[in-house]
Amino acid sequence: MTATQPRSKKVQQGAARRRHPTARSSPDGRGPRRPVGRRTTVFLALFGATSILTALGAVMVLSASAASSIAETESAWSLFQRQLMWVAIGAIVMFGTMRVDYHRWRILAAPSIIGCGVLLVVVLIPGVGLSANGATRWLGVGPFTMQPSELLKFAIVLFVADLLGRPGRPIVNTKITVRPILFVTAVFAGLLMLQPHLGAVLVIGITVFAMLFLAGAPLGHLVATGAAAGGFAAAMVLVTPWRRDRFLAVLDPWADPAGVSYQPLQSLHAITKGGWSGVGLGASYAKWGFLPFAHTDFIFAIVAEELGMLGAASVIWGFVVIGVAGIMAALRAPDRFGMLLAVGITTWVVGQALLNMGAVMAVLPVMGVTLPFLSLGGSSMVATLGAMGVLMNVARQGH
Repeated sequence: MTATQPRSKKVQQGAARRRHPTARSSPDGRGPRRPVGRRTTVFLALFGATSILTALGAVMVLSASAASSIAETESAWSLFQRQLMWVAIGAIVMFGTMRVDYHRWRILAAPSIIGCGVLLVVVLIPGVGLSANGATRWLGVGPFTMQPSELLKFAIVLFVADLLGRPGRPIVNTKITVRPILFVTAVFAGLLMLQPHLGAVLVIGITVFAMLFLAGAPLGHLVATGAAAGGFAAAMVLVTPWRRDRFLAVLDPWADPAGVSYQPLQSLHAITKGGWSGVGLGASYAKWGFLPFAHTDFIFAIVAEELGMLGAASVIWGFVVIGVAGIMAALRAPDRFGMLLAVGITTWVVGQALLNMGAVMAVLPVMGVTLPFLSLGGSSMVATLGAMGVLMNVARQGH
């Protein structure tokens, strides 16, 4: 009797481990042999929407960057080839993070946030950080550059999810939960504003606020934090002439059509010209020097011009799918850490898309944020696809 009881208990425990999706590790304990969990409907929705948007983005970058490529290298393919390289790297990273149990990322929460802090300080060193269009946001050599703020977005999500997901740290005890998060966020916001990069500050602020809200942070603290953050953003707009002009341009675009309103008006013209069905793939007029940054921040306008409202609606629908599926992944996550990780990544991607498309449609000021999966960009593409792989892993393990 006593000999069979331990054996029976071990058999039951072994069966439970086999049934649990996170227990599929190799016998030597060095890691998973295959992606943990299963291919849920939520996982397939995330994978499908991400793949379609990325593929569409590659096609639209080829079309939108032709004029800029010819001007820079006398070849219409140069920027597209660069984008294709980053898409390939991002896809490899996404498939890698998709296969890694998301719990393993917790060990990198502190090192990643410290590393991003160091990189943001290095960017500000004269002669080291690379500048373009009045901003210093990049590090790199030659054609290979990276933007630390893109890596910071995932690092912040990981840091907040790890801190709020630890056992024995009730969210109501704000001294060990909310306050450290707000302090770290404020420090990074200050570093980003020195670049300057208000768009990244807004993306990170929205993401952190959403994570705190769904984690159950006291409403009074969130209201006070939101008011302080809103006041900070308003102050940054008012004290900086070019930000103030961009804000006023949203209220009255025709006040300065040849100046600060030129880009939003050209974007609206491209969208209007596309109509319902578009002028045809590759037939955009705006990309031939009329719309600055057509292949980066304003690629959504080229989508609307060439593919029409139906193509633009398809892009919007893709982000809606990611938003809904991401929230479902969060609600079905096996633990609190997974829930917060899913919320943070979903808010980051969808929130950034809304800020970008709002600026393209002239309902929000231009803030210099890219459209995830579609805009030309290396570190943005790799970081976003890598984060989506983590989100898909959470979805695989959902109940």
